[in-house]
Amino acid sequence: QAELGQRLGQVAINRYPGERIDALRTALLGHAQPPAGWSLMLGNGSDELISLLAMACDIPGASILAPVPGFVMYAMSAQLQGLAFHGVPLTADFELDEAAMLAAIAQHRPAIVYLAYPNNPTGTLWDEGAIARIVAAQGAAGGLVVMDEAYQPFAARSWIENVRAAPAQHRHVLILRTLSKYGLAGVRIGYLLGEATLMAELDKVRPPYNVSVLNAECALFALGHSDVFAAQAQDIRAQRALLFEALAQLPGVHAFPSQANMILVRVPDATKAFEGMRARGVLVKNVSKMHALLAQCLRLTVGTADENAQMLAALQAAL
Repeated sequence: QAELGQRLGQVAINRYPGERIDALRTALLGHAQPPAGWSLMLGNGSDELISLLAMACDIPGASILAPVPGFVMYAMSAQLQGLAFHGVPLTADFELDEAAMLAAIAQHRPAIVYLAYPNNPTGTLWDEGAIARIVAAQGAAGGLVVMDEAYQPFAARSWIENVRAAPAQHRHVLILRTLSKYGLAGVRIGYLLGEATLMAELDKVRPPYNVSVLNAECALFALGHSDVFAAQAQDIRAQRALLFEALAQLPGVHAFPSQANMILVRVPDATKAFEGMRARGVLVKNVSKMHALLAQCLRLTVGTADENAQMLAALQAAL
């Protein structure tokens, strides 16, 4: 942090953002390595980009569709823009209901289908075949698909691999990412990848100077130390596996497989467990009221070995 602070001290904050924003775009394109002919749009976090997508697609009768439970911003962006939102419930084990998704696309012909890869708050990395068929159906219906890869650093794969393999089949697909899970949640940098002609249209609704020079410099600093963040992500993946095994040993606790930096668990009484853990100095997220499928569920963030041990002890005592 001292090195970063020294670097930020040299930023000309009396100037509007300019060449350093261009440098960040170039660095992120090099980091993500999308197909030739793809470009990138920066956002003040991925939340802003989700809002801008709703704004760009705001025509009479337009709607947004996503599996639920999922990231709350998809529905919120639709609501704030006055668009209809169609939530398609996941299966009981939080997998995509492919038949229901395809039927909803055919019925509603949404402007945007969001697919979180992996999903929040369930941590699920959905079946590739099902996603490919949903992507094809939405393309045939004339809409966009946004693959939200906010938690990609912790996942076994990225949809951008599918895009590189078949770019012609993904002209209507956008990849949404954030540096929040890169250890930079406070910096608020998100980015959207897509075919250049499509991105040029979306860029028309982006406010000028929506990313500050300080935020851009923080992001460039992080990308220059990507090996450190990659090692941290690898450690979280290793700790996640150990935590999952330990949770499986707790009576009355059901942990769901995760490809994110969190694990969703179902307990006998989520409110009791949440309050008990908080009383012991451990704060987790009680998601049991977010959706009927999440009844009695808590979302646990994967931390260091010591933090996970403290969390496990608190959970066991609070059950």
